[in-house]
Order: sequence, then structure tokens, then C-alpha cells
Amino acid sequence: MDFINTEKLILASKSPRRNDLLRQIGIQVNILPSNIDEQALLFTNPEEYVRELSFLKADHVAQSYPDSWILGADTIVISGSQILGKPRSKNEAIDMLNQLNDRDHLVYTGFCVMNREKTALIQDCVKTRVRFKHLSRREILWYVETGEPFDKAGGYGIQGIGAFLVKEIAGSYSNVVGLPVCEVVDTLQTLNLIQFKDQYHHALH
Repeated sequence: MDFINTEKLILASKSPRRNDLLRQIGIQVNILPSNIDEQALLFTNPEEYVRELSFLKADHVAQSYPDSWILGADTIVISGSQILGKPRSKNEAIDMLNQLNDRDHLVYTGFCVMNREKTALIQDCVKTRVRFKHLSRREILWYVETGEPFDKAGGYGIQGIGAFLVKEIAGSYSNVVGLPVCEVVDTLQTLNLIQFKDQYHHALH
């Protein structure tokens, strides 16, 4: 693997996609999902909203594990001025996909790395622009029947079957999946929570 943890890291999220993104580059995490009421937070603007939610998720877990390093994250899809959450029915999924059809939308992920005992906190937000191709009614109905839209903000998964919906993206791909890996790795390195394995050095000895 490319990285080695220098400290234990807790992921305050039940998203299997975030866990997969971290593990595929060798970052090991313990998963302890936070249990906050996301509806209680008033929406101001997308950046502030996801940054604050990522903090609240991390801080909720940190209350029980104040000496641990916690990573919290939150992803939203914005179409026009509307937040598209996870569809709760087939009709809602169809409506969302119709709204995104042949148009640009924005995906924002806020993340937070914190340690209460060390009073350490870094927050950031990454934005990606995504453009859908023109979808026929048949394509939309077929995709909804796969079941993939129902646990995903915006009603699609770019890393799964939903890859065929996306014509173009500008910005971080992993951000659309649920975690901007480049920026998260930079943050973890800044805090000295991970380090590169010196494979070249080992090869010489």
C-alpha cells in the first residue's frame, strides 16, 4: 500500500464509498457513524452547509472519543438553487434525474479532521461540476429500476451503473463519489496522520 497510518483514524460516516476510497490508497479507518439530525441545520450556502455538517458529524463522535482523530464528511448535490438529497421513492428518483437531465449540476463535499484533546481542527470544501448527457425516458426508468439511486444524493452513483449518465466533469472525480481524496490526503499529511512508505529506500537496502 502507498500509505501507512501514524495514528488511528475514525471515519464518522457509514458511507461504504468513503471507506472504499480511503482503503484503496492504503488508509485504514475505524467506522463509527455519527447520529446527528441533519435537518436541524439551516441551509445558508453550499460551502458553509457541508463544512458545518462535516464538523457536526466529527464532533458528535469526538464527544465519546476526545483523544482520537476523527474524519467527518458530507456531500450534497445542487441543481440550480435546490439541494437534491437521497430519493425516497421511484417517482422522486425519476423527478431528480429529469431535473439533472442534459444539464450541469454541482457537487459539494465538506470534510473535517479533528482531535478534541489536541484542539486540532482542519476543515475544507471541494466543488465539482458535473454534466449529464441527454437521457431518454427509457434510460431514466431503466436506471431507477436498478435500485442504485436510492442511497445516493442526487439519485445517482458516478462510480457505479450511473457512470453512463455523466458526459463531463470539471474538478475532482472522487469528490462526486463522496470524498475529495487529494485534499483529504493533503490534510492528513499536514497533521502527520499518514506518511508515504519509502519503498525506494527499502529497495536500495
